[in-house]
Amino acid sequence: MEKQPMIEMRGVTKRFGKVVANENVDLSVYPGEILSVLGENGSGKTTLMNMLSGIYFPDEGRIFINGKEVVIRSPKDAFVLGIGMIHQHFKLVDVLTAAENIILGLPGALTLDMKKVTADILALTKRYGFDIDLNRKIYEMSVSQKQTVEIVKMLYRGANILILDEPTAVLTPQETDKLFSVLRNMRDSGKSILIITHKLHEVLSLSDRVSVLRKGKYIGTVQTAEATEMSLTEMMVGKKVTLDIERPEPIGSEVRMEVKGVSCVNREGREVLHQVSFTAKSGEILGIAGIAGSGQKQLLEAIAGLQPVTAGSIIYFDEQNQQRELTKCSTAEIRMMGVRLSFVPEDRLGMGLVGAMGSTGNMMLRTYRSGSSVFTDRKTPRSMAEKIIKELEVVTPSVEAPVGRMSGGNVQKVLVGREIASSPRVLMVAYPVRGLDINSSYTIYHLLNEQKKSGASVLCVGEDLDVLLALCDRILVLSAGCVTGIVDGRTATKEEVGLLMTQGDRAHAKEETK
Repeated sequence: MEKQPMIEMRGVTKRFGKVVANENVDLSVYPGEILSVLGENGSGKTTLMNMLSGIYFPDEGRIFINGKEVVIRSPKDAFVLGIGMIHQHFKLVDVLTAAENIILGLPGALTLDMKKVTADILALTKRYGFDIDLNRKIYEMSVSQKQTVEIVKMLYRGANILILDEPTAVLTPQETDKLFSVLRNMRDSGKSILIITHKLHEVLSLSDRVSVLRKGKYIGTVQTAEATEMSLTEMMVGKKVTLDIERPEPIGSEVRMEVKGVSCVNREGREVLHQVSFTAKSGEILGIAGIAGSGQKQLLEAIAGLQPVTAGSIIYFDEQNQQRELTKCSTAEIRMMGVRLSFVPEDRLGMGLVGAMGSTGNMMLRTYRSGSSVFTDRKTPRSMAEKIIKELEVVTPSVEAPVGRMSGGNVQKVLVGREIASSPRVLMVAYPVRGLDINSSYTIYHLLNEQKKSGASVLCVGEDLDVLLALCDRILVLSAGCVTGIVDGRTATKEEVGLLMTQGDRAHAKEETK
């Protein structure tokens, strides 16, 4: 007897104005299976999954759950059918504990027996191998811990079908391995799991089958055991893609910024950066590597005026090679000083862009901050938005469409494009290709190299050591808030950098070799 799919989508089509996000797509997922949904940015992966989770309603087509046709008009309908989706941007309340977030919004008595609730959740986490502190506040958690809360929340609410959108985009290799172990346990218990991802090596190591979308259309489904990175890439983009990152020689190599003994503490008073020292030079890309939570975020935010510095100094050298002290300056003060500093944060919609505004409006944010009137000049920001959309192939109905409705990769393109368009002397980027497909990633690498060739100093926080070693001139390694080494990107090995990433002994920052 032929096995019946747990989920089946037939001829599903979704349009947003003139943009056809999905066109006549067929998809099936079986019980006890992990299916990867693969495709470039804007290929319709997230839109397709949003129709399964009730966020969007298909214009055409039919959806079946366990052989029965269903109508999913809202996330509530999806929950009733046992479908839960974990989005790239988590839906958690920061000031509540993990346990409180898991039960938030569920029907029941006004007064809950939290002891029993906690016991039930712990039994669930033990069954699948989760590691979670239920009494910890969300704002105290790492990204991987927040993701765990989201998954447990869905399972606690009875989900048998779990959809994960770019689940490893913000995880370290160790956290990814732990997540994959949990997902395999869930699969073995009969759950159906759909994963939207760009990472081909993860697709090959985790999934049972792979379905590929290209420009909104269904290309085909293959058994993972019969696929290779090359064959999947060709299905995704319709042609062979050569993976070759350019690394031109540094230009100028004048000191553009000097960081001396910088220390920072978080809001709980814990030191997150300890006496960090390094120089950033013109015409080079300085990579910043480290296990998640090693201080990368705080370092860039301290330079950008977003993180208070408790010790040390940050010195910027202007066009006349005059020193500008940035240590105690806010972001607004840094801009008023005429410092050409651009920052692409890892939190795209939280810190970088306003999701409810279109591309033009988000370009105008920079115009407004620089002191120009937002009421008299819409033409320049609109032209900038149109140029970025064209050159970076951003998929959007128009320059006025809210960026919050774009795919994560297209949001990243708009943000990186906007910051580069300001012609910075120092460009800081945190995880610039996170969530991007192969073609888009190489577009960003090219843009960073163009900034390097123009004489900018580029600071790039990355999570893929292979990419950092291929792209960067030097790599600064952070471990537990300390600099454990600065290595040559051309001669260092992955093993050498990986070893430095684990040396969290709180030693004084090493002096950079001149």
